[in-house]
Amino acid sequence: MSALHDSQMSMARYLRDPQGQPPPAGIEERRLKIYRELVYNNIEGFISGGFPVLRSLYDDDNWHQLVRTFIDQHRCHTPYFLEISQEFLRFLMEDYQLAPADPPFMLELAHYEWVELALDVAQEEVPPPQPVADIASAILRLSPLAWVLSYRFPVHQVGPGFQPAEAAEPTYLVVYRDSADQVQFIQLNAATARLLELVRDNETGSAAELLAALAGELGMEKAAILDFGLGQLGDFLEKTVVQLTLVSSADVAPAPAGG
Repeated sequence: MSALHDSQMSMARYLRDPQGQPPPAGIEERRLKIYRELVYNNIEGFISGGFPVLRSLYDDDNWHQLVRTFIDQHRCHTPYFLEISQEFLRFLMEDYQLAPADPPFMLELAHYEWVELALDVAQEEVPPPQPVADIASAILRLSPLAWVLSYRFPVHQVGPGFQPAEAAEPTYLVVYRDSADQVQFIQLNAATARLLELVRDNETGSAAELLAALAGELGMEKAAILDFGLGQLGDFLEKTVVQLTLVSSADVAPAPAGG
């Protein structure tokens, strides 16, 4: 068993770093080449598929060096291929040192792309849109398939033709999966992002009460934001960014008559 273990570890070290580790003894180059390509191509394919925008910003040499570094240095916490993207993100955030070829927004862009993938494969179901007769008294919660995010860079705009060198104003987004199971995003201002955070943390407050709390935080009168805020919440409800909870039957709008 010790000899088998040693052989397996030797092969693992070689496959992680074929250029820096010697191949295990007694295995011909043809077979080694098959193992090398299978391991690398599978992992690289999942990473490229999970982070297509990030991949588009690199030439082949720098991209493959990044993936090679991940394979060599990171120890995954899961055996599932679908979670390689999460492991790659963990590697970038916890262990990786930015190289000259890496854009300054690399970590934020990788996180944003991972969020899109995570929402796409999440097991939760999106309920159909729920019309409400009186949204001011409705008790809302954030959909489990909606994430409120804040970045220093406008990651939703980044691509080969737009690569900002420095952070500007904060970018607020809500990324969500809609009732058609499509991942979407909405760019927010700071006040609307804070409103969705209040909805996310809400348990018993009505929409009107949440808007009153927001007005207090902003140093504004409730009346100044009530109508606009209720309109926004109604739009978010229609898009399934937010959902009803603890609502009485009187608050739900009746279904339209007819077929």
